[in-house]
Amino acid sequence: MAAGTERIRVLIADDHRLFREALRAVLERECEVVGEAASGEEALALAARTRPDIVLLDVGMPGVGGLNAAHRLAKQVPASKVVMLSQHDDEEYVIEAMVEAGAAGYLVKTDAAAELLSALRAVAAGRLYLSSAVAPAVLARLKNPAHAAAGGGVKLTRREREVLSLIGEGATSKEIAARLGISPKTAQVHRDNLKRKLKAKSTAAMVRYALKHKLIRAE
Repeated sequence: MAAGTERIRVLIADDHRLFREALRAVLERECEVVGEAASGEEALALAARTRPDIVLLDVGMPGVGGLNAAHRLAKQVPASKVVMLSQHDDEEYVIEAMVEAGAAGYLVKTDAAAELLSALRAVAAGRLYLSSAVAPAVLARLKNPAHAAAGGGVKLTRREREVLSLIGEGATSKEIAARLGISPKTAQVHRDNLKRKLKAKSTAAMVRYALKHKLIRAE
């Protein structure tokens, strides 16, 4: 993340020039655009050279596609976070992008202009971001008892599942405390316990685990 008043450094990767120009126009209000790429190969080369804070990566680029590029970026430029851009609002695409490809954000292109800066701020701050077009379906999947799988062998208490579900909605410890009628200190203890149980180093990692193993909030 670019701290303080520093501008977030962003690389745009999309094979449609007009769409890249539209994104740049929005981004330049608050961010520094370090480059543009029209393919996955170009994105990988540019990211290695410019080391951006965030790479905006189109899912459907020719050659090395966005998901493949995201996998490779995680290994080659691990400090650069990825926000996927897609025309698809199916939660399966989101799961693949966020869990399998390790993206920190998912934006549906029709919402990109309105949500782009909010998404980048969230991701730069270490949070995950889901486009408003897909967030309800993904969160419903998290809470749906039909998807209550084994959770990767991790056993969570009812309260921990409640906390994890709220974390998935982007709630802070203070907001979790208010929603559940507990103290902020207790909410933070639950958050810390979840990190330990899930072997997650960050909030983003916890949410990815929840998405992958379909952990739910107990009713």
